[in-house]
Amino acid sequence: MGEGHRFDPTILREYDIRGVVGETLGTRDAHAIGRSFATVLRRAGGRKVAVGRDGRLSSPMLEQALVEGLAASGADVVRIGLGPTPMLYFAEATGQDVDGGIQVTGSHNPPDHNGFKMVLRGRPFFGKDIARLGTMAAAGDWERGGGHCCHRAVLEGYVDRLLQGLAGVDPDRLAGLRIGWDAGNGAAGPAVELLTAKLPGEHHLLFTEVDGRFPNHHPDPTIEANLADLRALVLREKLDFGVAFDGDADRIGAIDGTGRVIWGDQLLSIFAEDLLRRIPNATVIADVKASRALFDAVAGLGGRPLMWKSGHSLIKSRMRETGAPLGGEMSGHVFFADDYFGFDDGLYAAVRLMAATVRLGKSLTELRAAIPEMVNTPELRFQVEEARKFAAIEEVRARLAASGAQVVDIDGVRVTTQDGWWLLRASNTQEVLTARAESETREGLERLIGQIDEQLALSGLSRGRQA
Repeated sequence: MGEGHRFDPTILREYDIRGVVGETLGTRDAHAIGRSFATVLRRAGGRKVAVGRDGRLSSPMLEQALVEGLAASGADVVRIGLGPTPMLYFAEATGQDVDGGIQVTGSHNPPDHNGFKMVLRGRPFFGKDIARLGTMAAAGDWERGGGHCCHRAVLEGYVDRLLQGLAGVDPDRLAGLRIGWDAGNGAAGPAVELLTAKLPGEHHLLFTEVDGRFPNHHPDPTIEANLADLRALVLREKLDFGVAFDGDADRIGAIDGTGRVIWGDQLLSIFAEDLLRRIPNATVIADVKASRALFDAVAGLGGRPLMWKSGHSLIKSRMRETGAPLGGEMSGHVFFADDYFGFDDGLYAAVRLMAATVRLGKSLTELRAAIPEMVNTPELRFQVEEARKFAAIEEVRARLAASGAQVVDIDGVRVTTQDGWWLLRASNTQEVLTARAESETREGLERLIGQIDEQLALSGLSRGRQA
């Protein structure tokens, strides 16, 4: 063992590594991450790591330090360059000589943030895996070696694989589709340009130039304000629908032909309808934030709805355990494992949305209109100290259990009443509690929010400090 490295404790998150460049995250951290990850890989019998990066201004610098750290611990590195995170997952999944992968990406975070998403032998690398990197680095518990680097072009192969999502779909009907695409100046841009050039139909593109300053709008499609440009494009050009992506394109957002946002659980409902026609009785997984309408729809279509914990790594792992061919989250992560790899890919989801509208014989606007209208809150986020957040949730759970309430407690507490349901959970990545409620009426929603506030008050908390 040699001299080690200590990370700022805030950057080792549940699902990835993330920090503010120049404050909590820098090149020394990237180098140490490379040393630790390569050591884990080699001790597991692996040798080669694929590395990609997004378009943030700090990504080339962090990527170089990461690659040097990987090589210093004896890993060979395949550099795939600039692209979306799912392109890195694709390179790891299809490279017969590749044992793991790391994407340098700040995802949807502000421009001065950056981080790393990892995969090891096709499995999500998160939670205890990430904590282990920190322990190894602090101890200097690293293998030594002289790994080699090479460059590999995978964009063309990746896009060609995306196109297979249209296999067997009526080409004449696909040719009639008119779609808007908003890359948000994120890493998806070049892939969107190449993909749409090869797709049937008419395509209108926004902000495909990669620019880590995000000059047009922030790349987070779960925030409605960020979809304003896409909505305007769809309405102006009278398009069938529009799609948008976050900064590293592992999440999708969508707008129907009337300009309405189609949220993550609503998209999953449409994907489930398409899938269950071809794979009866299939399990469909969604996170605890998803609408009751989704779970009811899956059951009504003959599928098996399964509620699970929020977090893309957790959903992916649960899909592997259950063999579910489809999963998704409110946040816009969608996972297809029926004829794809099971990882979250916003671009592949967009292709499958095209296929779904054609196979189901309805426009996206019609499919959205068929989803029951519910009255719900956005995700409410409020600051709670790290030491308090999980304890508070446990207090709420215990009180609800004693009261005989109908509770699902796999991830926080999701409580069902005659009015609908409400959720209170602790974020795994921030000093935050999140809440959400859904009802069929405005009055019912107010009563549900009142129950959330009552439970918070009993634990000495309130929704006062919004995060």
